[in-house]
Formats: sequence, C-alpha cells, structure tokens
Amino acid sequence: MAHRSWFPESLTGQRVVLRRHTPGNLGAFMRWYSDAEVARLTRYQDGPMRPEEIERFFTARALGPESLSLAVHIRESERLIGTCALSQLDSDNGSALYHITIGEKDAWGQGYGTEATRLMLDHAFGTLNLHRIALSVFSFNERAIRSYASCGFVIEGRAREAIWREGRWWDEVSMSVLKGDWEALRDGLDGSSSAGSTKRPTERPTDRPTDRPTERSAPGAGIFGRRR
Repeated sequence: MAHRSWFPESLTGQRVVLRRHTPGNLGAFMRWYSDAEVARLTRYQDGPMRPEEIERFFTARALGPESLSLAVHIRESERLIGTCALSQLDSDNGSALYHITIGEKDAWGQGYGTEATRLMLDHAFGTLNLHRIALSVFSFNERAIRSYASCGFVIEGRAREAIWREGRWWDEVSMSVLKGDWEALRDGLDGSSSAGSTKRPTERPTDRPTDRPTERSAPGAGIFGRRR
C-alpha cells in the first residue's frame, strides 16, 4: 500500500506535469482501455476491457491507496494523455513496480511517456529513497523498451513465450533500474554533451537476443523537473 505521504502534489517537467487523479478522469480511462490498440500493449487478455472492468480498475488503481498513481498532462495545454504509477511499494526493501500508459494515441512517440517515467524515477529514488524499480513489458512493444532503456532500465530476464498475439508467441520482458544507475544517468543527462545518447537495452547472459530493439536518441537534458 502506498503511504499517503508518498504522494507528491505534482511533478513538473519541461513538457509534462504529473498530478493526482480526480474522479473526472474516469471518462478518459473508459476511452483508453476500451481501445484495441491500447489493450494490445497493456493487457494479458486479448481484447479491450469491459466498461465495468475499467471502472473497477480506475477506482482501485487511480483513486485508491494501493498504488502511487498520477495523471500525465501535457504541460502547455493541460491535456490529459495518460497515467503512470508505482505499485507494490515495499519500504523495507526499497522496491516498487512501475506502470505507464499513454492512452491518447496521437501523443505516442513524442517523448511524453519517457519524460513522465523520468519524473517518477526521480521521485522514487530522490524523495522516497527507494533502491529498485522494476517493470514488465511485452517483447513486441519495442517503443516502450527503448523508452525504458533511455531511463536506465536494463533487461534482467524473460518469461519465454508468455503471451499469444497475432498468431505467434511473444516473451514478457522483465526490466529494472537501481538508484545508483539512475543517479549516474540523471547526472550525465543533466551535465551535458552526452545528453542526447542512449544505450541499447542490456540483457543478462542467460537471456535470448531475439526482439532486441534498435537504438534511438533519448530526449535531452533538463527534463527531470521539480517537485511541488
């Protein structure tokens, strides 16, 4: 359970601002999670969520105390485009799981999710003093894997052929980032000339090399934002 004091009032970056969800955001969740393309990237089940499922999910995950969930808004326009969260927060062991969905498809591929993720990591490691953030992602979601890698996540394992999509099996990829890794990456990006570079996701020696994403430049420095 996320302790109430762990919730920031807001997290502000150059292009996005993260705020607590309000009941009025349910309509956006209904639109996002009933969309087949969004469901393909976020659900183990094949197909969108039913309205009653979305309402339960929104109440429990976006408004409830079980996760530190924040709404992703474009800073300039205040448009709501997605949601991100830390769940299974374990203060004893300094760990949590990370989740993000950019639900507005015209906002995909523009770096909003990457900046939101970096703001959340800065809060997790800098304010909450956590040690490790983990996530899982389907191997066909190469855009997300590249984004996570640019935020310091490394591939540490795979559940082989864990999901059936489009007539074939795909792996579920496990990734994590440690506080020290994040601090080194943050300092490098804030510092300068290396701000535009990104590393290819690193796999442990036992992992398969299939579905490895190509390299892509990460957004530049100064995106880590401020807490309010």
